[in-house]
Amino acid sequence: MFLETRILFIYVETPLHAGAGSGVEAIDLPIQRERTTGFPMVQAPGIKGALRSEVRHAEKGAKNEALLRPVFGADAGDDNLHAGAFSPGDARLLLFPVRSLMGVFAWTTCLEVLQRWQREVLAAGFTKLPKLPAAQPGKDECYAAGDDALADGVAVLEEFAFTKTDDPDVTKLAAWLALNALPAGPEFDWWREGLKKRLIILSNDDFRDFTLHATEVLTRIRLVPDTKTVQQGALWTEEHLPPESLLYAPTRATRLRVNKDDKPDALKGDDTAEGEAAAVLDWVSDADNIPHRFQIGGDETVGRGLVSLRWLKAGDVQEVK
Repeated sequence: MFLETRILFIYVETPLHAGAGSGVEAIDLPIQRERTTGFPMVQAPGIKGALRSEVRHAEKGAKNEALLRPVFGADAGDDNLHAGAFSPGDARLLLFPVRSLMGVFAWTTCLEVLQRWQREVLAAGFTKLPKLPAAQPGKDECYAAGDDALADGVAVLEEFAFTKTDDPDVTKLAAWLALNALPAGPEFDWWREGLKKRLIILSNDDFRDFTLHATEVLTRIRLVPDTKTVQQGALWTEEHLPPESLLYAPTRATRLRVNKDDKPDALKGDDTAEGEAAAVLDWVSDADNIPHRFQIGGDETVGRGLVSLRWLKAGDVQEVK
């Protein structure tokens, strides 16, 4: 039974490839997607594995080694097998950047995505949430926060034009996300201000089409060392979630599943099951233990998958004035 839940926001800084294996269409190595919606995602095992690896290889790796088992679970082959107290969910897409005629790019989303996000954060105990639009925009229409992505009231995204329809709730939604979902460091001041002026809400179908056809597709090769020509059969394409994408994942914790004598002091909390669960999430979300900027997904050695994290609990939500 999970006793504590918080929301992890993942902001993509360099193209992110959470692979789904070999593809059967034009892209050789596609990204992970939800089966029913086709929206990009990062599955929970990839998130948990990346966090665990960061703890193990961090500067304090030796000190943190004793915390790996109670937090993340015992390694395969361990004599004392048990599950960890920390349990992340799948990271689902919240905002997707799309090339724009005005403002360079716009962050896009849709009511389907926003309603699922709201359902998740309400289940996590959040109450101070922005109001969502009552209905999705019509055909060739959009809701927009600010005018930076508009030309005479029209958002031109890729080669498609969407006329702005007024909805007062969108401005407050953009401000809430800028305050609470984007990374908190001063290096993101520009992006937080930009989100307030370039958030676009599309219809569900239009948003899905952009997430299917506006991802980054990179061609890679492997060279023969002596001739510097392409090795036979070593040319392939990879799909990536583009930089400036925003995902969210519920992160949950339960009591520690280790013997009382083996419980690290850092995770004991107030010696109740609820206190232990809160202590686990406090420890995982502490930047001194797991940096808030690290790598996830494939292609680490060519700079892919750099992300910034924002951990949020209900009591820390900043209200929009």
